[in-house]
Amino acid sequence: MNYPKVLILNQPFNNVSGGGITLSNLFKGWKKDHLAAVCLGNLFNEKTQLDICDKYYQLGHKEHVWNFPLNLMKRKYPSGPLKIDRKKKNVETIKKSPLRVTLLNEYINPALNWLGVLNWASSIQLSPELKEWLTEFNPDVIYAQAQRREAVVFCTLVQRYLKKPMVFHMMDDWIEVLPGYGLMGGYWHKVVDKEFREMLSTCDRHFSISEPMALAYKERYGYTFSTYHNPIELEFWSKSQRNSYDFGDKIQILYAGRMGLGIQSSLETMAKCLDELNKELKTPVELVLQVGKRPEWVDKYNCIVHRGFVPYEELPDRFSEADFLFLPYDFTPSANAFIKYSMPTKASEYMICGTPVLVFAPEDTALVTYAQDHQWAQVVTKNEVQALRDGLMELINNKEMRQRISEAAIKLAEERHDANKVRKQFKEELSELGALENKVNQA
Repeated sequence: MNYPKVLILNQPFNNVSGGGITLSNLFKGWKKDHLAAVCLGNLFNEKTQLDICDKYYQLGHKEHVWNFPLNLMKRKYPSGPLKIDRKKKNVETIKKSPLRVTLLNEYINPALNWLGVLNWASSIQLSPELKEWLTEFNPDVIYAQAQRREAVVFCTLVQRYLKKPMVFHMMDDWIEVLPGYGLMGGYWHKVVDKEFREMLSTCDRHFSISEPMALAYKERYGYTFSTYHNPIELEFWSKSQRNSYDFGDKIQILYAGRMGLGIQSSLETMAKCLDELNKELKTPVELVLQVGKRPEWVDKYNCIVHRGFVPYEELPDRFSEADFLFLPYDFTPSANAFIKYSMPTKASEYMICGTPVLVFAPEDTALVTYAQDHQWAQVVTKNEVQALRDGLMELINNKEMRQRISEAAIKLAEERHDANKVRKQFKEELSELGALENKVNQA
């Protein structure tokens, strides 16, 4: 099977963001010279991967235009092919001022969001340099993700310029969060919804991150969405696969991942739960936070151990060493709207390692639906210490249950998330589009 030339919009390859990880795992093994990506300058950093794709165009000041007075405050990124340091094997990025980043992220952008002008503050366009670069690459297929209004508009602009088949892959239901943002949230929701529908109409295929999203989007937008969640390398993730469900001299619960405010609230609920349990249990239980920065609130609890991030290669060992893997969600209404149809990239990684998983998330999320339908995790849907305590104690007291859900998780990961199977299907869909395009051009 031939590899079509694919142009990727709005998402670089990396192993830190959900979109980047999913992208990397879907395209791994693709012919390198058949891939190119176009992204905003702020998305590139030292984590940008070059092993799968090293042809990047950075959208800078010639394409991403800020209106006055923000053009005086916002960073001016250069436009053009991204410079690569061949010796260090990473991309050359602009050094950012910590003060500027703090001011923008904590004060200016939130204020603009609240006022409802952030979506108005800048525009996106195709510069002559970008058009030349796109024409020279001449893709067979366009693959796109988008997490903001400008990215949606950019997808439409590129597709209409190249007139190539486009596939759009939705990660989170971020559009439904817009009504709650600022004074003009309702207005911008209508605008972006219209632009999003327009963009979907230019696509030849539509992909979702979960099956509940596919069903909801079919009803909402009228298109059939194929589901592509993060696929995993079974050999890599199962190399330390846990096969014992007994405890040692302590019970270790591991959380590994990002630390947003809502997630921290859910983690603190677990900490409260464990501090209470440790007054009663003979075997102590600890919560290991494998996260970057140690949260200040952990000092209030005796059960928490901060580990910090570990190299990617060590993750299977760490996941398998734990007695439980904790997969919490944010319970706030705004976050629930955003994540309702999402699927964490780590879910499939957790499944295959053989360690029992405890999901703590709102009942109407795709994650809970998936876990309950296939019984690959213990699920707690009430944001209460007592509910979490009951769910955890059931796991602690029932070895048979621990083994049952772990075996179900492994089986599901092998059946549905095997990278070899998923990539084959993914490649077939894109190759089919590329073949149809070539037939049209040769006719």
